[in-house]
Order: sequence, then C-alpha cells, then structure tokens
Amino acid sequence: MKVEGEFTFNAPRATVWESLLSQEVLIDCIPGCQQCVETGKDAYDVVMRVGVAAVSGTYTGKVTIADRVELESFKMIVEGRGSGGSVKGEGLLSFSDDGNGGTLVNVIGDARVTGIVARLGQRLMGNASKLLMNQFFECLRSKVNN
Repeated sequence: MKVEGEFTFNAPRATVWESLLSQEVLIDCIPGCQQCVETGKDAYDVVMRVGVAAVSGTYTGKVTIADRVELESFKMIVEGRGSGGSVKGEGLLSFSDDGNGGTLVNVIGDARVTGIVARLGQRLMGNASKLLMNQFFECLRSKVNN
C-alpha cells in the first residue's frame, strides 16, 4: 500500500528536521503513542494504542531512522505487531525550503500488513494510514509553528 503526503511548516528546515528526530515530539505526535524508548542511535521501541475501525488495538514495535542526509532526507522504518496483525512500512521524508522561510516535507512510503488488518482491504487501510499520517503532521505543525 502506497502512502504519500506533502506538509508545509512555517519554520526553518533545521527546526522541522530536529523536531521530527526528537523522542519527545515522537511520543507526543505519534497517534496513540503510549511509550517510546530509545534503544540505540535513531532506534526506538514503541507501544501505540490505535483506534481506527478494525485496526483498533495495542501495537508494539520499532521505529528506526536510516539513510540520513542531513537537513535533506531520511528514511523512517516502522514495524509493529498487535492482535489485529502486523505492519511493516518505510517512508522517505524529503525536506526542502518553501521559498517563504518555511519548510516542505514530502513523504513517500509503502506499508505491508498481515492478519485482520490486511483483510480489511486497501481502501480502508489507505484511509486509516492517511488519517494517522495527517494527525502526526498536524501535531508536529502545532509544535514547530509556534
């Protein structure tokens, strides 16, 4: 399943970059995040309570940041497992200036799901993924645009 989005921030690229890599921001902005523990450089164990349709439940997993190109891009790898199945996804986040002192973040990703979650169909999963991604970036926007 493909996931894409573009998000604009009224903040310099360095501010957005640092916020996206902050453990505190991840805890606050990952929808339903109950726990985020750093396990190494750019690696976290997470516990999330997701409440979107049949995807609802508690999921445990890992978030890893890879392929960093300072202030330009990085890959976020997410793996999780819960009673409804498992999810593994990768997203490439690219950062650019918007020409007005702000920052554009483009997200292009792919997710693979198993279990009940997979049987829901691409349409429902696509809508749930987009909803969760938008919630995350709206939270991030509220933190960096202040």
